[in-house]
Amino acid sequence: MLNRLVVLIGIVGSVGLASPSAHALSGAAPQTFRSTVDLVTIQASVRDQRGRVVSGLTKGDFEVRDNGFLRPILSLRSDRESPLSLAILVDMSGSMRVGPKIAMARQAYEAILAQLRPGQDEAGLFSFDATLHERRSFTTDIASLKDGLTEFEPFGSTSIYDATGDAARRLGARPSTHKALIVLTDGTDTSSMLTGTEVSGLAASINVPVFVVVTVPSISQRLELEGAGRPATSDVADLRELAAWSGGELLYASTFTETVATASTMIDGIREQYVLAIEAASAREWRRLDVRVLRRSATVKARSGYYAG
Repeated sequence: MLNRLVVLIGIVGSVGLASPSAHALSGAAPQTFRSTVDLVTIQASVRDQRGRVVSGLTKGDFEVRDNGFLRPILSLRSDRESPLSLAILVDMSGSMRVGPKIAMARQAYEAILAQLRPGQDEAGLFSFDATLHERRSFTTDIASLKDGLTEFEPFGSTSIYDATGDAARRLGARPSTHKALIVLTDGTDTSSMLTGTEVSGLAASINVPVFVVVTVPSISQRLELEGAGRPATSDVADLRELAAWSGGELLYASTFTETVATASTMIDGIREQYVLAIEAASAREWRRLDVRVLRRSATVKARSGYYAG
């Protein structure tokens, strides 16, 4: 997302530079011009080689490259007390009727809500089949969201990428600096017009990390999706790419214990994200971002680019 930083610049005299005495003699008021600078904000998650969150980093610990060129970091903030803004997108297409998939999705949804702070964090609930449906608008009344999936039954074709793109746009308009789109799905897409690559570009451009939680009820189904030593299925590979390019992650929830642990780790990671800002390029084009931490063994997840101009 591009933010505008307003800068007021005082210029003494109308042409060139004038001394204070000459200005005082003229009796003219200093001219003030308005300039704007576009900022690119970047949510970045940093973990060590054991997967633990790395905290306490400063601007000097980060390196941001924009189309390969090193850019100065104008600001950095890390505050786990900042409110979260989440869009929770649940797959309600016909493929979720197979086995206990929808039960696993409901379980994951409840585990995510249990990690939120009522009155501070906000969440909106969406479902999708062939199209996106808003079930609950964004609210800080977390208790009002808890029955959001009880009356819905899976039906219809699956448009993960179209629904993800639409939900990302809606979340992108929220004012919070700590945002995330969480998709609960079995990982199958049958009818999207958009591709995973197109949606990852959209999500990255508006600084919305996408976390995909694949709700499959058994380890064997997970191994089947992952290819069990062979390349993963195209759907799962595309979803992993979508999550990675947007600064999110692809996760699994196959048991109750794993689901609770996944929800806790995911929400904690979003709270611990750093928020960096750099000056945007002026050319009207897609710009590639590469965010690194200058510490050995630390890894960063952040948006892959933005649209400049």
